[in-house]
Amino acid sequence: MKSRNKLIIRWVFYLLGLLILALGIMLNTKANLGVSPIISVPYSISHIIGFNFANMTMIVYFIFVLIEMIMHTVWYLTDRKEAKYIGMYIIRDALQIPVSIVFTRFLNVFSALIPSVHNNIVLQIIVLLLAVLLTGIGAAMSLNMRIIPNPGDGIVQAISDTTRLKGRTGKGVGFCKNCFDIFNVCTTFLIGLFTGHILLGLGLGTILSMIGVGRVIAVFNKLFKERMEAVAFDYVEA
Repeated sequence: MKSRNKLIIRWVFYLLGLLILALGIMLNTKANLGVSPIISVPYSISHIIGFNFANMTMIVYFIFVLIEMIMHTVWYLTDRKEAKYIGMYIIRDALQIPVSIVFTRFLNVFSALIPSVHNNIVLQIIVLLLAVLLTGIGAAMSLNMRIIPNPGDGIVQAISDTTRLKGRTGKGVGFCKNCFDIFNVCTTFLIGLFTGHILLGLGLGTILSMIGVGRVIAVFNKLFKERMEAVAFDYVEA
């Protein structure tokens, strides 16, 4: 019974984390100072073609999941000892699809409820800072429960895994996250450049998200991670 209760608590923390993460991302867009790097690509495309932002984010997340499956297949097939786990990881990757659907529905709800902030730089910065804070807290809560990662985090982990092919030391998740953020910003810039919408979705919010979200995660984990694990797990991993 105790294990069952802790599993329920893990799922509550996990879903609450996704909810807070979605709220943070949407507040970032509503501040109109530039969106977070990983969201900048679907944000720019949705505005250029007039498509729903949350639905475009879901499409991009589906693409991320497909790339993860390919990367994990390549990674595990290069190591005979690890090859037996390939099915488990492919299923885990595939489960990110329903997570994407739930997460992007949260985005749609918050988009409908939260008005955009214009022509008030002080209020815009306050909303942006709150967005970065909530994005970091939501990401930390959902990731710490070790259930199913958000595709935006899952693809970074897959990239990190793949850099360790054939015994190579590889690159850490933090380094891969920075590289992937830069890739997304460059992609968004090129989309805007070739469509006549330069810097669409890019701005102070993009830079602050790149720097601030990781710091918020680090501080949140230092203050609360052990307490959350003590409540949500039968044991705490070293």
